[in-house]
Amino acid sequence: MKNYKIFALFALVFVVTQSCDESNLELTNPNALSPETFFTNEGQVRSAVNASYAQNQTNALYSRLLFYMYDNMGQDNSPNPQQEANKLTYSRFTFDSSNTEIADFWDSCFKGVNKANFVISNIDRINEIPESILSERLKNKYIAEARFLRGHYYFLLATRFGGVPLFSGLPESSEGLPRATRDEVFAQIIEDFRFAADNLLARGEELNGRATKGAALAYLGKALLFQKQYDLAYDAFDDITGYDLEDNYFDNFKEETEHGIESLFEIEFDRAIGTANKWDSNVSAQGFNESTFRGQDYGVLDWFNVYPSQDLLDEYEEGDIRSAENFYFEGDTYNNGEGVIVASDLSTTAGIRPAGWRKYQNYYRRNAEEQESGINFKVIRYADVLLMKAEAANETNRTPEAITLINRVRERAELDPIDDNLSKQQVFDAIVHERKVELAGEQVRFDDIIRWGIASTELAGTGFQQGKHEVWPIPDREISANDAISQDDQNPGY
Repeated sequence: MKNYKIFALFALVFVVTQSCDESNLELTNPNALSPETFFTNEGQVRSAVNASYAQNQTNALYSRLLFYMYDNMGQDNSPNPQQEANKLTYSRFTFDSSNTEIADFWDSCFKGVNKANFVISNIDRINEIPESILSERLKNKYIAEARFLRGHYYFLLATRFGGVPLFSGLPESSEGLPRATRDEVFAQIIEDFRFAADNLLARGEELNGRATKGAALAYLGKALLFQKQYDLAYDAFDDITGYDLEDNYFDNFKEETEHGIESLFEIEFDRAIGTANKWDSNVSAQGFNESTFRGQDYGVLDWFNVYPSQDLLDEYEEGDIRSAENFYFEGDTYNNGEGVIVASDLSTTAGIRPAGWRKYQNYYRRNAEEQESGINFKVIRYADVLLMKAEAANETNRTPEAITLINRVRERAELDPIDDNLSKQQVFDAIVHERKVELAGEQVRFDDIIRWGIASTELAGTGFQQGKHEVWPIPDREISANDAISQDDQNPGY
């Protein structure tokens, strides 16, 4: 049941200006309350928080561009001849500071930050709401949701751009802010997730789709892992309770089984609410944008713009059931067994492709994607947590525990356990392998190989340049709009 879906309706109330150096937050409904008098009851506080959730549904993020950007850079995908030029730039690392999609990603994330900061900047007003109307626990919960979401958007920004302007509240003037350092941004991310972990509701107490204590702990551990604070990351992961692996791996990627035992945080979509604005919501999050193009774009029976790379397919061990669960091969059935994948389905002008994507596709229940998919995106699931905890354990000389954690994931894949006498380096290599096959097409591979320092080897021959392509360029339109950032502040090589 998609309890979250009221978010999009509430989110229509709010609009935050595109440029991150402008402070106006206007109401689209002139008869609605002004921001100065808005926070008087729980419904108003909740709707303000919901506006920040809805930002994830923009085309620049999870509705369309984000999955191309990450999966193409990580080489989970190979492009078919009809792949659009603006998507090929990520496979070939030919993007530059004029790239419109990167600028939209930047703007969309900062809109999410600003919407979260609208709540955070009004803590005093929220706390003035009488206890009889909104309890202190729920006040702290909503504030924690806003801080969780601010941490989420800043995590996307910091991993893709390095240092960015750091807003701890709404801008007080039209003047822009300079870039903070990457470490300064991560310090705020970590602080936000810690606050969220202390104040969010636990799984089972919260509506599906809203951030929980477990989600905050998982994101906190991930942020600490990216900062190589392995002991603290391990502790955060170790505090996560109430989650487990799905018995059926593919249940993680179907609409009917969303918010299962393995899910910690999902980006929500529901076609029943409305999709009329699916093409015109690049950064605004206004209107009805309750679908993602992931199925249509990747679909072997539809646009088939990309297919799983041969390098990814070759990574799977014999007998690993995740290969069949992640990909369609010739002879596989679809649409509840009524259809069969034939060679012509895998054919393009460049020849027969080895496989098509099955993960996140609707073909398990229908014979076409219909351009719109309501399947949620898993941002973090428990298998990811287990493998990140294994990495933290291995880096802090808990290698036997790391092996046990890896083997939990392998057991579901019906694979033999790895040996219990492997060296620390061998266990790290096992983690690299396991994350690649377990989380294929889930937008994690590129960030993984960057933080591990192995991108130049893993991406050899793709156009990736070490010292440049670990991050994206600061968009030209941000440099033009923000007086506090000049070309001298641009990332190296751009």
